[in-house]
Amino acid sequence: MTAELVRGQNHPLSQARLEIRVSAGKPVVAGATLSDEHGKVHGVEWVAHPGAPTLPGLEVSRQAAADHRLAVDLGAMPEAVHRISVLLALPTGAGGPVRFGGLAAPFLAVTGLDGSEVANYTITGLEAESAVVALELYRRQGAWKVRAVGQGYAGGLADLFADQGMAEAHQLAAGINDAVAQGLARSVQAPRTTDGDRTRHAATPTLGADQGGAAAQGAVPPPPSPYGTQPSGTPGQPTSPYGAQASGQPPASPYDPPAAADPSAAPQPGSTAGGPVDYSHPRRQTTAPPPPPPTAPPAQPGQPQQPVAGDATGWSMDERLYNQVWGMFEDLARTMAAYRSAVDFADSRMEKELDEALSDPRSRIGGQSDAAREAARAKHTQLVDQARSALDRDLAQLAAEADVVEPALPAAYARWDNPVWHGYRVPMEIPMALRLGDLHLPEAPQLRIPMLVRLPLERGLWIDSGRADSLDGSFTDSHELKRLAMESAVAHAARLLAVYPAGEFTVHVIDPAGSGGQALVPLVQTGVLAGPPALGAAGVADVLARLTQRVDLVQMAVRGGAPDSLPPGFDTSEQLLIVNDFPHGFDDRAVTQLRYLADEGPAVGVHLMMVADREEAAAYGPLLDPLWRSLLRLSPVPDDHLADPWVGHAWTYEPSLVPPGSQVLQQVLSRLAAARTKYT
Repeated sequence: MTAELVRGQNHPLSQARLEIRVSAGKPVVAGATLSDEHGKVHGVEWVAHPGAPTLPGLEVSRQAAADHRLAVDLGAMPEAVHRISVLLALPTGAGGPVRFGGLAAPFLAVTGLDGSEVANYTITGLEAESAVVALELYRRQGAWKVRAVGQGYAGGLADLFADQGMAEAHQLAAGINDAVAQGLARSVQAPRTTDGDRTRHAATPTLGADQGGAAAQGAVPPPPSPYGTQPSGTPGQPTSPYGAQASGQPPASPYDPPAAADPSAAPQPGSTAGGPVDYSHPRRQTTAPPPPPPTAPPAQPGQPQQPVAGDATGWSMDERLYNQVWGMFEDLARTMAAYRSAVDFADSRMEKELDEALSDPRSRIGGQSDAAREAARAKHTQLVDQARSALDRDLAQLAAEADVVEPALPAAYARWDNPVWHGYRVPMEIPMALRLGDLHLPEAPQLRIPMLVRLPLERGLWIDSGRADSLDGSFTDSHELKRLAMESAVAHAARLLAVYPAGEFTVHVIDPAGSGGQALVPLVQTGVLAGPPALGAAGVADVLARLTQRVDLVQMAVRGGAPDSLPPGFDTSEQLLIVNDFPHGFDDRAVTQLRYLADEGPAVGVHLMMVADREEAAAYGPLLDPLWRSLLRLSPVPDDHLADPWVGHAWTYEPSLVPPGSQVLQQVLSRLAAARTKYT
């Protein structure tokens, strides 16, 4: 399964020998830089480019071209190298385009040597840039990953190299341009392949991912050697990236499941100055770089490194914490997969040994059969104990990391019982993500990983009120479950309202039968709703008509290339529609409008939150199947319905609810209402 990455997302690499295929539509220059664990490029000998296309384990193209194939052998990389940055640049002095904004979005695919695609990335959002860091291959805890970067530079290769700390940046850029100019006449525009026609994601710009592991500082890789020869200091290690293919297929991305971060939509049309965070790279000549992430104190000999909150990379603490949380998610998934695989192996081995012992008539004489069974069980116990010991060690380290990360989370990522909510202030910017609950696995129920989804939402939410019981059997009353579902919806809506700047998020409620009135009290009393909850069939029709018209107007403005031509007084804020007790009060026209909002709304800032029992809408048959599939299903009680195709785990989801008796929700909504009054 191919992982379609968005900016800032990473994916594990299970193969050492890879190809990176580039398709740009027009001739571009492809290159790569090698850097240490601190991201520093130590000199020109760490750069592969058309003038010097070969480094140990790496070969790039010798001239500008519309399509490239870069060869990479991760097993041949020197130990000092922790990051490989793939660069694209526009050739200069040829009368062609001088910025990526005039080209089709470049497309990159990481493939095995057999052509199987591991991950791909379409670089969107480029305008005046003429050079870009497209992808990074980096080490984390001894394993390699690929990360989508998409960081552009208007000053071209010179600015790019200077940003990576190279003193000779301008000289190297000039040398590359000279080498490209000599071969530019041989550069031809290849026809677009079917890869260029695939569906591309619109990415929200982000930076940063998991930090790489430690390595000896100051070490320098061996000088460039001719392609196919052995690098000095690594006898027997092939330099050619075109060696034998590593076995195995890469797992699916952990960002594919509903539990993981959904790819964000691009900023919505008509957003105001206080809108989404701009994560574009600050220009170094005018803005100071952000402070480095905190470092952990040295570990005692034989002891694991002490965890530190925010030790992932990123341009802000929120971004570093976001990346750290998903690093914890990956680590827990990986260590649990290893434990389950070891237990399965121990079980199968014991069964095989028992079958062999019982099938041999000679083992039944003199107690040999009993001895064989005891030996098989002893081996099984030993293997399981070893696996459990490794699992407990990893869980202890992750628990220690969770203990320092959880208190440091900002409000958007924190549970409702986190003290950060008591100091809540209405934000000036939209955060990267939002916490919708916790995730855990049955072998480690005490270890909770925050479930973060990217903002703005790309999918609607479905709070399922139709489950008659929870995992622990504590909820069996359907009316109680519906009450909890509506309280969950209110908590999620309040959190969305709280993390957006004042006036930039609007909530509408459809409650045809009025059954959600008690749960809606915090939203109604504080005045943060756009209007009173809509009641009856007439209220349903009115709200759906207004939101459907809003979607149509924005779509027409965008398609017509005039997003600023919306009617005066048009509300450009993000819109959330909460629908309770569906399909009560809905006729066929209203159902069609609801499906339209679910499909077309997120792209223009209209989002849907359904509080519903699917069985109650069974009369519509398969007509509503696309609606349910388009929504991210959440549960008001613990449920193991979220699965990741990365390693196949079924994650238990628990909603993020306000503690019983707490007044934090009313306090937050009251401050938000006061800020909105001042804003208007």
